[in-house]
Amino acid sequence: MNPIEKPLRTDVLGVPVDCVTMAGALDFAEKLVDGGAKGQYILAINPEKVMALLKDDLLREAFSKAALLIPDGIGVVWAMRRLHGLEAVRVPGSELMPNLCELAARKGYGIFLFGSKEEVSRGAAEKLVQQYPGLKIAGRANGYLKEEEMPGLVEQINASGAKILFVALGSPRQEKWIQRWRPQLNVGICQGIGGTLDTIVGTVKRAPPLFCRLGLEWFYRLVSDPRRAKRQVSLPVFAWKVLLAKVK
Repeated sequence: MNPIEKPLRTDVLGVPVDCVTMAGALDFAEKLVDGGAKGQYILAINPEKVMALLKDDLLREAFSKAALLIPDGIGVVWAMRRLHGLEAVRVPGSELMPNLCELAARKGYGIFLFGSKEEVSRGAAEKLVQQYPGLKIAGRANGYLKEEEMPGLVEQINASGAKILFVALGSPRQEKWIQRWRPQLNVGICQGIGGTLDTIVGTVKRAPPLFCRLGLEWFYRLVSDPRRAKRQVSLPVFAWKVLLAKVK
């Protein structure tokens, strides 16, 4: 079997990220599954995560081992263009996940949903099946399991025959979970999807298309939920560090 060509991996402030399009990410994921991959994983990179990873060597190592690191935040795309002159584009994880579901429905892959509240998990599974006819939900579990229940969950995931596992535990918990348990998983791909299941069922609203096109989804989220301000304090620091790196 010929090796699968990987997207170009670069870095932003020393944190790895792949220069990839949505179509490229889907093609890469399809080749991984069809090629018999086991325990590979896809994670998202945004400015908040860059700043967090700069302070956490172990977590940064976990990210660096991902099969695919999508440029999820417009700030990361801006940094890739400014620092490396790349024609980078944003690949939102919240859009990649349903696109992977469409791929799974078309190719006959089973998927497994792990994370979020029980009612959100159940509602998301129902909506996804409606939206993508033929999609097989091989299994699901909410995100409130205890640590001693994790080996049983891994057995359940493996027994389901799922090819794609979506982990919705929020960051960095989902990334740590994937890193901890992936050696025992038989799925081809895991994707950390944060609050995407909440978006699917409508408990959390995505920004209007205009905000997304203008790269202002972060601003919409801040206005909609001012509690995010504490998290987004890192954004100007991130921008300043990128500008300094460019000068150097």
